[in-house]
Amino acid sequence: MGVKTKEENGNGGLHNALSTGTSVIGNITTGTDFRIDGHIKGDVCSAGKIVIGSQGSILGNIQAENAEILGSAEGNIQIKEKLTLKASAVIKGELSTGIIEIEPGARFNGTCKMTEKKVEKQ
Repeated sequence: MGVKTKEENGNGGLHNALSTGTSVIGNITTGTDFRIDGHIKGDVCSAGKIVIGSQGSILGNIQAENAEILGSAEGNIQIKEKLTLKASAVIKGELSTGIIEIEPGARFNGTCKMTEKKVEKQ
């Protein structure tokens, strides 16, 4: 059914979802969490968490606070906090993240840069 917004059960916050069988060509920017079970050809920028489902894919750059990838992504991925690559993930490109978790079986071809958290002086 395309892009939809619905209530999330834990904190009552909103998130977006791209359903299986839906394709988008173009860039997407959102201030909330975003689950992708369809296909996107373009850049995705989220102020929250991005989840790419096992059937989902992104061909483009990704920027987010956190991300969990079960499907495929090709492009530059910049995650401020934590990036999780599940066993079914297929990644091609450059990664930049604070924390990375990679399950056995995940495929990653590219480079990875771990960013340092800046500590404010008191």
